[in-house]
Amino acid sequence: MKELLKRYFKIESGYKFEWNDLRAIITLINVILIMIFGLSIAWFGLAIGCLGLIKDLIVDRHINGIVMHLANIILNLFFILCLWTS
Repeated sequence: MKELLKRYFKIESGYKFEWNDLRAIITLINVILIMIFGLSIAWFGLAIGCLGLIKDLIVDRHINGIVMHLANIILNLFFILCLWTS
């Protein structure tokens, strides 16, 4: 099974930490916190998304990272708007 996964995802070397791993974990934590504590936690996700977007624009300059953070910002702004209108 392990070899099948390695071939499928084209993994040829050992695990190497990337910043996107941390971003994915923080996004997952944001979603869990919103489900547990409510929409007010969306401020945390908005802050993380904005910081990530700034890093993508200044350092990484990858379109996929910029799109990912813009989507995260838009989603959290939607949650904040839902919180304000309720």
